[in-house]
Amino acid sequence: MTPGINVAKKNNIAHTVHEYSHDSSSESYGSEAAEKLGVPEIRVFKTLVVSLDNKELAVGVVPVSSMLSMKLIAKAVGAKKAAMATKTDVVRSTGYVIGGVSPLGQKKRLKTIIDSSANNFSTVYVSAGRRGLEIELSPEDLRKLVNGVFAKICQ
Repeated sequence: MTPGINVAKKNNIAHTVHEYSHDSSSESYGSEAAEKLGVPEIRVFKTLVVSLDNKELAVGVVPVSSMLSMKLIAKAVGAKKAAMATKTDVVRSTGYVIGGVSPLGQKKRLKTIIDSSANNFSTVYVSAGRRGLEIELSPEDLRKLVNGVFAKICQ
């Protein structure tokens, strides 16, 4: 179990855990997950941590087929600018390794914005907290668990 899976269980959220054999030579963890699970990339969401101009961190949850817009995520959290957080800051704030960062069960709760395209699906896939492990749940349950909001944050 990972902290992400434990959060879903503790809150009695309907979810399914999907495990696959992670290839360490894979360059795109999200694309690898979609391919190995046989799911379209628009339903598999990656968890990206950004650093805001006020030195706070925030989380963007976006389809692996899309690019996070720094301008749109900054606007969604009320900041002027956003940039990708350093790997050190990501690991320190989330407690997860790069490529296995889950929006669920992070060490430090950060403002979380989920791309509104998630609402196009009954369920979406996000990292469960380890490379090779995904959790499938409804977008609304994901939003509730991370105390997040939906907004258009992709280019």
